[in-house]
Amino acid sequence: MADMQQLTQLCLANPVPVIVALVVVIVSVVLALRGSKAAKPFLDPQQFKPLPLIRIDRLTHNTKRFVFALPDPKMCLGLPTGQHITFLAKDDEGKDVYRPYTPTTDDDTLGQVEFVIKVYPSGKMTQIMDRLVVGDTMLMKGPRGRFQYSRNMKKAIGMIAGGTGVTPMYQVAAAILKDPHDTTRISLLFGNLTADDILIKQELDALAEAHPKRFSVYYVLNTPPASWDGGSGFITRDMIQQRLAAPGPLRLPCASCTAP
Repeated sequence: MADMQQLTQLCLANPVPVIVALVVVIVSVVLALRGSKAAKPFLDPQQFKPLPLIRIDRLTHNTKRFVFALPDPKMCLGLPTGQHITFLAKDDEGKDVYRPYTPTTDDDTLGQVEFVIKVYPSGKMTQIMDRLVVGDTMLMKGPRGRFQYSRNMKKAIGMIAGGTGVTPMYQVAAAILKDPHDTTRISLLFGNLTADDILIKQELDALAEAHPKRFSVYYVLNTPPASWDGGSGFITRDMIQQRLAAPGPLRLPCASCTAP
C-alpha cells in the first residue's frame, strides 16, 4: 500500500515525464508485437511472382540446388504438403516455358526456399535453370496440384520415384515424419541410372535412420557398382510387392512420380 501511495504522489508531482514514459512503453510493446507477427505466405495461386536466386550448390555432375530468397526473412512459402509450384520463364525464342517443381524445404523454413533440379540436355526449363546466376529471378505461382496430404489419412503410403521425381516424395515423407501426432508408415522405391544420379540420398538416409519403424527407402540402379547391395535394373512388380504395403482402404498403394 505504501508503494502505491508513493507511485501516486510521484505521478501527481511529475505528470509530464510519467506520461512520456508510459507512451514509450506502450509504443515499444506495440512495435514488438507487430514485429513478432508472421508475414503473409509468399505464394499466390492467381499470379506469378518473382523470387531472386541467392545461392547455387552443385550436387552432382548434372544436379544443382537453387536457393531463392523470400521477400521477408519471417515469411514462409505457403505450400501445403503434397502440392507443387509452377515455374515460368522465357526460352531463347522468347516463348513461355512452364514446369512444375516441388521444393525440398517446407513452411517451417522461413525467408527462403530450395529446389534440387537435375539438368537434362533436352529439358527446356532445366536448360534455363542451368544458365541462371545469383541475382537472377524466377517467376513462381502456386500452390498447384490435386493431392494434398492430411495427418493420418492413411496407415501406410507406398512411393515410387525416379530421378528428380523424388523431391515430391521427400516433401511428403519429411512432413509426415516430423509430425509427432502422425503415425503413417512410408516405403519408398527410388530408381536411378547410376549411384551418382541418386538425389538427396543423405537426406533420405537420415530419415530412415531417425525413423526406422516408419520410413524405409530401397534404391534401384540400372547400372549398379560391383559392391551394390540395392536393387538392379528396373523397378519390378516383385520389388513393389515385397517393399510396399499391399493396397487397401487404409493404404495408399503408391504415389509414383518420375522426372519429366
